[in-house]
Amino acid sequence: MPDPLARVMGQDKIRVFLVAENRLLREALARILNKKSDVRVVGATAVSPELVDQITSAGPDVLLCDSTINSLSGLDVVQELGKAVPGLRVVMIGMGADKETFLRAVRDGVVGYVLKEASALEVASAVRAVINEEAICPPSLCRTLFDYVSSQRGQMPSFQIRHDLGLTRREQQLVQMIGRGLTNKEIASQLNLSEQTVKNHVHRMLRKVGADNRLAVVELCRMQGLVA
Repeated sequence: MPDPLARVMGQDKIRVFLVAENRLLREALARILNKKSDVRVVGATAVSPELVDQITSAGPDVLLCDSTINSLSGLDVVQELGKAVPGLRVVMIGMGADKETFLRAVRDGVVGYVLKEASALEVASAVRAVINEEAICPPSLCRTLFDYVSSQRGQMPSFQIRHDLGLTRREQQLVQMIGRGLTNKEIASQLNLSEQTVKNHVHRMLRKVGADNRLAVVELCRMQGLVA
């Protein structure tokens, strides 16, 4: 995947792959996005059985799709792509303010959701927002999301933790060592790293899993079966 720092320095563009059944919509979005100085469309297609392979080969940063992507029989495309293309952000264009479609999209891993009435400027802004680790949701559907979270009060641990916590191999190694009670200094000594490097790894882990401290990271991983 492209280096985020390079993009900030203007040395790279946000790579976008478009999926939409309507050819005119695909071509219009591609034309509009390619005019943006920080965006490049690396592929555009309708839904097909080869879709996952096409997107994986293109290696985009953002998948911009309409809700017909869910129509590919027998395959949860968004979830499958999350595994196949690490770091991929998905922005969905919903055909309407349908609560069920919206919630399914969020559950599948979509981090940006705009309605078909959205302007080209709003779509481009959504693409940039998700690259900057933001989530996009129409005001008309925000209440739906809040209501859903409220209804899951008794299941909040599983709601907060993704099955794949997104930890790197090194971070998983650190979780195991923290779980054994090692301090940052002891971990640094065993791995031949500086103590500051270990602290940086721990800080990134806290942000990734939404934990308040290093022991909370271990407990969250235990709940996912990632730590013995």
